[in-house]
Amino acid sequence: MGQAAKPLGEAAPDPDDYAASLTDDLRRLWCRVIARRAPQVLALVQDPSAPLPGQAATVPCLQAINIWFHLTRIIDENAAMRARRMTEAAQGPEAVEGSFAKTLAELDPKMTVAEFSDLTRQLSVGPTITAHPTEAKRVTVLEIHRRIYRHLVALEAQRWTPRERDDILQDIESEIDLLWMTGELRLERPSLRDEIEWGLQFFRDAIYDAVPQLFERFITAGRDRFGEGLAITPCLRFHSWIGGDRDGNPNVTAAVTRDALDRARHAILDRYIDDLKTAAARLSITSRIVALPAGVEAAIRAIVAASPDAERLANRNPGEVFRQGLTAVASRLAAMRDGTGPGYASVNHFIADLTTLEEALCAIGAERLAARYLSPLRWQAETFGFRTATLDIRQNSTVITAVLAEIWSLSGPAPEPGSADWSRRLRDELGRPDLTHASRSRLSPDACELLDLLALMYRARMSDDPEAIGPFILSMTRSADDLLAVFLLARHAGFGAEKLDLRVVPLFETIDDLRRAPAVFDALLQVPLAQRSLRTRDATVEVMLGYSDSNKDGGFLCSTYELDRAQRRLTESLARHRLRPVFFHGRGGSVSRGGAPTGRAIAAQPPGTVQGRLRLTEQGEVVSSKYANRGTAQAQLELLASSVLGHLPVKVQPLADPEHSAALEALAGLSQTAYCALMAEPGFIDYFQQASPVEELAMLKIGSRPARRFGARSLADLRAIPWVFAWSQNRHMITGWYGFGSAFRAFRQVRGAEADRILAEMFHRHRLFRLMVDEVEKSLMLTDLTLAAEYAGLVEDQELRQRIFDKVQQEHAASLQALRDLTGAPLPGTRFPNMRERFNTLRPQLDRINRLQVALLRRARTEPASGTTVPLMQSMNCIAAGLGWTG
Repeated sequence: MGQAAKPLGEAAPDPDDYAASLTDDLRRLWCRVIARRAPQVLALVQDPSAPLPGQAATVPCLQAINIWFHLTRIIDENAAMRARRMTEAAQGPEAVEGSFAKTLAELDPKMTVAEFSDLTRQLSVGPTITAHPTEAKRVTVLEIHRRIYRHLVALEAQRWTPRERDDILQDIESEIDLLWMTGELRLERPSLRDEIEWGLQFFRDAIYDAVPQLFERFITAGRDRFGEGLAITPCLRFHSWIGGDRDGNPNVTAAVTRDALDRARHAILDRYIDDLKTAAARLSITSRIVALPAGVEAAIRAIVAASPDAERLANRNPGEVFRQGLTAVASRLAAMRDGTGPGYASVNHFIADLTTLEEALCAIGAERLAARYLSPLRWQAETFGFRTATLDIRQNSTVITAVLAEIWSLSGPAPEPGSADWSRRLRDELGRPDLTHASRSRLSPDACELLDLLALMYRARMSDDPEAIGPFILSMTRSADDLLAVFLLARHAGFGAEKLDLRVVPLFETIDDLRRAPAVFDALLQVPLAQRSLRTRDATVEVMLGYSDSNKDGGFLCSTYELDRAQRRLTESLARHRLRPVFFHGRGGSVSRGGAPTGRAIAAQPPGTVQGRLRLTEQGEVVSSKYANRGTAQAQLELLASSVLGHLPVKVQPLADPEHSAALEALAGLSQTAYCALMAEPGFIDYFQQASPVEELAMLKIGSRPARRFGARSLADLRAIPWVFAWSQNRHMITGWYGFGSAFRAFRQVRGAEADRILAEMFHRHRLFRLMVDEVEKSLMLTDLTLAAEYAGLVEDQELRQRIFDKVQQEHAASLQALRDLTGAPLPGTRFPNMRERFNTLRPQLDRINRLQVALLRRARTEPASGTTVPLMQSMNCIAAGLGWTG
């Protein structure tokens, strides 16, 4: 595949090549650790052309290679951040891709300060941390990786003597040694408490710190572009699903959700208290030297008087009112955290006290001290509240329907779900002001659990931070009845009859559901209670779009097109109801699950469908790659927010060229036909199960929920994550490209010479189409049909194996040809040299792990007691690390 790949860790000799030099240093340390801990495998891991052993040396070999794969990722992350800083230092912040400065520089030069202020008030970005089981690394291992990254940052400094630099390198070596002794495999499946802690650790380690840095950069960019006096409204609203997502996970109960809320609350209160204590220790301002204006001092004394320790604080640090005020705020937060006394009635009261103290410092000319110690705290409070992140709740429509049917069956036979009688009864009961509630004593534990959850949501909305609990997200929403059932169950749980303070968010996942989405809302908004409950002050309605199941349902090209089309149609449909959607994108890490460069993915959204507000999921290994370190977290958040800001100054409009729209629709349909034909092949499920490690995936204890929603064995019930994981492990990668070649070939056959002109125009002018082609090319670059054939050899039925694999080969050849014709690139990845070079550096090791995995799978299936479990799990971890994602 193109030029010969470098051996593992080989560095270019150029001393000015920072990443190569760093790679050389870490490779030397890595080799020293292996020489000390497993000298018998050192030569093996250094020679990627040698086959991996299948006996006792397998485990240490895979362990060593896995560590190296992760070290290269850390090197890349450090080098990218260094390059970003060097670009800013040499060319200014406007030269940094994804920066606020660059986005503001590209705005209309005639834009006024008032117009920009209006834009920023619309800006709201919601990263949503999920516990989707796509992170194959343990939390302990992630922490070691973070410490290595911080050591690399320290190495960037030029001030170190050779001895001091060597000390840092020895510290890195000790961390690599610790990785070896820790091991990357989980021996037990993580509990929900483990997952909650995993999510919170990213906030403690990076996100809490990154947010104030982000706002500082936003304010600086705004001041440079528009001058002084520009007020920036906080634009981030973090969400989490960890402890709230019960879709197919019976372990998530109302008690778990309460625990998640409590632990997130404690985490942010701990942070505020620590920062307030630090500020109090340092702001040693005495009124004997600096006199405060009377009104300002009175305001601070009022803060002290509201504290549970008011009398003690008034006598402590006489004349140092800032210390007294900050300590008073900290004591109120501590009382809230520990349950020992009254705290703040709402997060807004806390923010008001911080603002008072911040303005008091400015009143005595200490603006810089305010900026160092109080502005960051206020920004954090405005972003994280008393919650850290808003906890969303998710459940599947099948569960909702079953519980409602159970409640109705208490008074007689329940209507058939989906029938006219079912719809009629739903609307009738929703319209009753005096609904008779179901007796809990007669309900099953599952029904009581759902009602307990809804009651918890009701109480949480009444707390000191109403944003602690988020919307109820309904997976597999197929009809308005599915959503109305949630509203009715909420009434049974204690919500009112006139208007429910409950946001119910549909999640449209399959191709058919995406196509039905506008009709679902049209029917929903005809029900008065639903209309009153959905209509918010800003006339927005949240809608979630599923990238994973739509891909599994229709293939990459069709899924991407249908998601784009659904956004356009929903925007137009809701506008007729004087509403506008806020889209929540359920993206994963891989191309197959919506993964794509953040800036380009947002820029390719249909014009007018973002309008300054956007939510998206951050899943598994994506979370650790973006938020494990403060600098990376700040850069990623800035990229996300600035990309949404850059999408703001547009109005809803159709595609610029109807011919391109028609062509894209045709290509999507042709692609879906080819993809679905493969899925419909007799025996396809058997091929998938035997030619991939999908069944063995359960051995990897990377999440608390099962691989299938309801324990069934069908393709429809299989979660999209193991679907993508399995096709990437066996290097077929069909979820990222299958159907592309057939679609192009058929389109050219039908349209003749006109096809090439249209496709060329779209490639250069149509952002979404260009993004599709680019991501297909990246998927094809990672595909290896030589290795895929070895996995196909695991299929027992020779006729089935040959028939399915022949189809994969034919489509692969057609896709490569379509890519060459469209881009002019001779090989996949040619247009992405950096990505291609990184992959080719790791590929020799990755390829031989794939070959070893085939042997391990064959042996595990023919000799169940052969002791292959650990090396097989290690091989899956290694392949995931080499590719950079699991699903």
